[in-house]
Amino acid sequence: MTAAVRLIVLSSTKLGESQRVLHTLSEEFGRRSFIVSVRSHGSSALFLPLSIIDAEIRENPKSDLWRAGGISAAYPLNGLRSDMIKNAVSLFMSEVLFRTLHDGVYEDGLFHWVEHSILTLDSLGAEYVPNYHIRFLLEFCSALGFQPSSSDIAPYSGEQHANLSRMLELPFADSLLLKFSGSDRTAMAEAIIGYLSAHTESSINIRSLSVLHDICRDFSKFAPEK
Repeated sequence: MTAAVRLIVLSSTKLGESQRVLHTLSEEFGRRSFIVSVRSHGSSALFLPLSIIDAEIRENPKSDLWRAGGISAAYPLNGLRSDMIKNAVSLFMSEVLFRTLHDGVYEDGLFHWVEHSILTLDSLGAEYVPNYHIRFLLEFCSALGFQPSSSDIAPYSGEQHANLSRMLELPFADSLLLKFSGSDRTAMAEAIIGYLSAHTESSINIRSLSVLHDICRDFSKFAPEK
Protein backbone atom coordinates (compact mmCIF):
# COMPACT_ATOMS: atom_id res chain seq x y z
CA MET A 1 0.00 0.00 0.00
CA THR A 2 1.33 3.47 -0.90
CA ALA A 3 0.25 6.93 0.22
CA ALA A 4 1.15 10.45 -0.91
CA VAL A 5 2.44 12.37 2.12
CA ARG A 6 4.03 15.76 2.74
CA LEU A 7 7.00 15.54 5.09
CA ILE A 8 9.14 18.02 7.00
CA VAL A 9 12.70 16.78 7.36
CA LEU A 10 14.01 17.15 10.91
CA SER A 11 17.27 15.29 10.38
CA SER A 12 18.76 12.47 8.31
CA THR A 13 21.17 9.64 9.01
CA LYS A 14 23.36 8.04 6.35
CA LEU A 15 22.72 4.32 5.99
CA GLY A 16 25.45 2.89 3.79
CA GLU A 17 26.30 4.44 0.43
CA SER A 18 22.87 4.35 -1.15
CA GLN A 19 20.34 4.89 1.62
CA ARG A 20 19.38 7.39 4.30
CA VAL A 21 17.02 7.35 7.23
CA LEU A 22 14.90 10.49 7.20
CA HIS A 23 13.54 11.64 10.56
CA THR A 24 10.41 13.55 9.67
CA LEU A 25 7.20 15.20 10.80
CA SER A 26 3.95 14.78 8.88
CA GLU A 27 0.26 15.40 9.41
CA GLU A 28 -0.53 11.72 8.87
CA PHE A 29 2.18 10.06 10.98
CA GLY A 30 3.45 12.72 13.37
CA ARG A 31 7.15 12.16 14.11
CA ARG A 32 8.31 9.13 12.11
CA SER A 33 11.41 7.87 10.29
CA PHE A 34 11.58 6.49 6.75
CA ILE A 35 14.25 4.84 4.59
CA VAL A 36 15.02 6.56 1.28
CA SER A 37 17.28 5.51 -1.56
CA VAL A 38 19.82 8.11 -2.71
CA ARG A 39 21.72 8.35 -5.95
CA SER A 40 25.45 9.02 -5.87
CA HIS A 41 24.97 12.20 -7.91
CA GLY A 42 21.54 13.10 -6.56
CA SER A 43 20.75 16.38 -4.87
CA SER A 44 21.17 16.26 -1.10
CA ALA A 45 19.25 19.55 -0.73
CA LEU A 46 16.02 17.57 -0.44
CA PHE A 47 17.26 16.08 2.83
CA LEU A 48 18.49 19.26 4.53
CA PRO A 49 16.90 20.10 7.89
CA LEU A 50 13.46 21.73 7.50
CA SER A 51 13.13 20.77 3.86
CA ILE A 52 9.44 20.32 3.02
CA ILE A 53 9.07 17.42 0.60
CA ASP A 54 6.35 15.40 -1.07
CA ALA A 55 6.87 11.63 -1.04
CA GLU A 56 5.21 8.32 -1.72
CA ILE A 57 5.20 6.18 1.44
CA ARG A 58 5.24 2.43 0.98
CA GLU A 59 3.91 0.71 4.08
CA ASN A 60 5.57 -2.50 5.21
CA PRO A 61 3.53 -4.65 7.63
CA LYS A 62 6.70 -6.55 8.56
CA SER A 63 8.70 -3.51 9.67
CA ASP A 64 8.14 -0.22 11.49
CA LEU A 65 10.67 1.46 9.19
CA TRP A 66 8.80 2.12 5.95
CA ARG A 67 10.20 3.40 2.67
CA ALA A 68 9.72 6.81 1.09
CA GLY A 69 10.20 7.35 -2.64
CA GLY A 70 9.23 9.69 -5.47
CA ILE A 71 10.59 12.59 -3.44
CA SER A 72 10.28 16.17 -4.66
CA ALA A 73 10.54 19.60 -3.05
CA ALA A 74 7.20 21.11 -2.05
CA TYR A 75 8.82 24.58 -1.76
CA PRO A 76 12.21 25.84 -2.99
CA LEU A 77 13.04 27.69 0.28
CA ASN A 78 15.55 29.86 -1.57
CA GLY A 79 15.47 32.58 1.06
CA LEU A 80 16.25 30.16 3.85
CA ARG A 81 19.11 28.37 2.02
CA SER A 82 20.83 31.49 0.67
CA ASP A 83 20.93 33.55 3.89
CA MET A 84 23.52 32.62 6.52
CA ILE A 85 21.49 33.77 9.53
CA LYS A 86 18.24 32.20 8.29
CA ASN A 87 20.11 28.95 7.68
CA ALA A 88 21.53 29.01 11.21
CA VAL A 89 18.05 29.69 12.61
CA SER A 90 16.65 26.79 10.58
CA LEU A 91 19.28 24.40 11.97
CA PHE A 92 18.35 25.51 15.48
CA MET A 93 14.63 25.04 14.82
CA SER A 94 15.14 21.58 13.34
CA GLU A 95 17.25 20.47 16.29
CA VAL A 96 14.63 21.72 18.76
CA LEU A 97 11.95 19.75 16.94
CA PHE A 98 14.15 16.66 16.59
CA ARG A 99 15.13 16.56 20.26
CA THR A 100 11.71 17.49 21.66
CA LEU A 101 9.37 15.37 19.54
CA HIS A 102 9.66 11.60 19.91
CA ASP A 103 8.78 8.86 17.43
CA GLY A 104 5.05 8.27 17.33
CA VAL A 105 4.25 11.65 18.88
CA TYR A 106 1.27 13.33 17.23
CA GLU A 107 -0.10 16.74 18.14
CA ASP A 108 -3.16 17.97 16.26
CA GLY A 109 -2.23 20.92 14.06
CA LEU A 110 1.51 20.71 14.83
CA PHE A 111 2.58 19.82 11.29
CA HIS A 112 0.80 22.79 9.72
CA TRP A 113 2.14 25.12 12.41
CA VAL A 114 5.73 23.95 11.73
CA GLU A 115 5.22 24.23 7.97
CA HIS A 116 3.91 27.79 8.41
CA SER A 117 6.88 28.64 10.67
CA ILE A 118 9.36 27.45 8.03
CA LEU A 119 7.69 29.41 5.23
CA THR A 120 7.54 32.50 7.45
CA LEU A 121 11.28 32.33 8.14
CA ASP A 122 11.95 31.82 4.43
CA SER A 123 10.09 35.02 3.53
CA LEU A 124 11.13 37.33 6.41
CA GLY A 125 13.06 40.54 5.83
CA ALA A 126 16.52 40.64 7.39
CA GLU A 127 15.48 42.97 10.23
CA TYR A 128 12.98 40.40 11.53
CA VAL A 129 15.27 37.35 11.58
CA PRO A 130 17.53 37.70 14.70
CA ASN A 131 14.64 37.36 17.18
CA TYR A 132 12.75 34.74 15.19
CA HIS A 133 14.11 31.69 17.01
CA ILE A 134 12.93 33.14 20.34
CA ARG A 135 9.42 33.73 19.04
CA PHE A 136 9.50 30.25 17.47
CA LEU A 137 10.32 28.68 20.85
CA LEU A 138 7.51 30.54 22.61
CA GLU A 139 4.97 29.56 19.97
CA PHE A 140 6.29 25.98 19.94
CA CYS A 141 5.40 25.75 23.63
CA SER A 142 1.87 26.86 22.76
CA ALA A 143 1.70 24.39 19.86
CA LEU A 144 2.48 21.62 22.35
CA GLY A 145 -0.31 22.85 24.62
CA PHE A 146 1.70 24.63 27.35
CA GLN A 147 0.61 28.24 26.65
CA PRO A 148 3.46 30.04 28.48
CA SER A 149 2.69 33.29 30.27
CA SER A 150 4.99 35.81 31.93
CA SER A 151 4.40 34.22 35.34
CA ASP A 152 4.79 30.67 33.99
CA ILE A 153 8.19 31.34 32.51
CA ALA A 154 9.47 33.42 35.45
CA PRO A 155 11.16 30.49 37.30
CA TYR A 156 13.32 29.81 34.24
CA SER A 157 14.03 33.30 32.92
CA GLY A 158 16.20 34.95 35.58
CA GLU A 159 17.52 38.30 34.34
CA GLN A 160 15.69 37.81 31.03
CA HIS A 161 12.22 37.86 32.55
CA ALA A 162 11.42 41.42 31.43
CA ASN A 163 12.68 40.74 27.90
CA LEU A 164 10.69 37.53 27.59
CA SER A 165 7.60 39.22 28.96
CA ARG A 166 7.88 41.85 26.22
CA MET A 167 8.24 39.12 23.60
CA LEU A 168 5.09 37.45 24.92
CA GLU A 169 3.04 40.63 25.15
CA LEU A 170 3.78 42.20 21.77
CA PRO A 171 2.23 41.21 18.43
CA PHE A 172 4.31 38.90 16.25
CA ALA A 173 5.97 41.48 13.98
CA ASP A 174 6.60 43.99 16.78
CA SER A 175 8.30 41.35 18.95
CA LEU A 176 10.70 40.51 16.13
CA LEU A 177 11.85 44.14 15.94
CA LEU A 178 12.86 44.39 19.62
CA LYS A 179 16.56 45.14 20.05
CA PHE A 180 18.60 42.67 22.12
CA SER A 181 22.25 41.76 22.38
CA GLY A 182 23.38 38.37 21.16
CA SER A 183 24.01 37.29 24.74
CA ASP A 184 20.48 38.30 25.74
CA ARG A 185 19.01 36.30 22.86
CA THR A 186 21.02 33.22 23.83
CA ALA A 187 19.99 33.53 27.49
CA MET A 188 16.34 33.96 26.50
CA ALA A 189 16.45 30.88 24.29
CA GLU A 190 18.10 28.87 27.08
CA ALA A 191 15.36 29.96 29.48
CA ILE A 192 12.58 28.80 27.14
CA ILE A 193 14.39 25.51 26.50
CA GLY A 194 14.53 25.03 30.27
CA TYR A 195 10.78 25.66 30.42
CA LEU A 196 10.25 23.13 27.61
CA SER A 197 12.46 20.56 29.32
CA ALA A 198 10.48 20.84 32.53
CA HIS A 199 7.11 20.53 30.81
CA THR A 200 8.15 17.62 28.58
CA GLU A 201 9.99 15.94 31.47
CA SER A 202 13.12 15.52 29.37
CA SER A 203 16.58 17.03 29.09
CA ILE A 204 16.78 19.07 25.88
CA ASN A 205 20.35 19.94 24.91
CA ILE A 206 20.42 22.13 21.79
CA ARG A 207 23.99 22.26 20.49
CA SER A 208 23.19 24.53 17.53
CA LEU A 209 22.28 27.43 19.85
CA SER A 210 25.96 28.27 20.36
CA VAL A 211 26.50 28.24 16.59
CA LEU A 212 23.57 30.60 16.10
CA HIS A 213 24.97 32.90 18.78
CA ASP A 214 28.42 32.97 17.12
CA ILE A 215 26.95 33.82 13.71
CA CYS A 216 24.57 36.53 14.92
CA ARG A 217 26.97 38.36 17.24
CA ASP A 218 28.99 39.67 14.30
CA PHE A 219 26.03 41.58 12.90
CA SER A 220 26.32 44.88 14.78
CA LYS A 221 23.21 46.37 13.17
CA PHE A 222 21.12 44.11 15.42
CA ALA A 223 22.80 45.28 18.65
CA PRO A 224 20.72 47.23 21.18
CA GLU A 225 20.37 50.94 20.55
CA LYS A 226 22.25 53.08 23.03
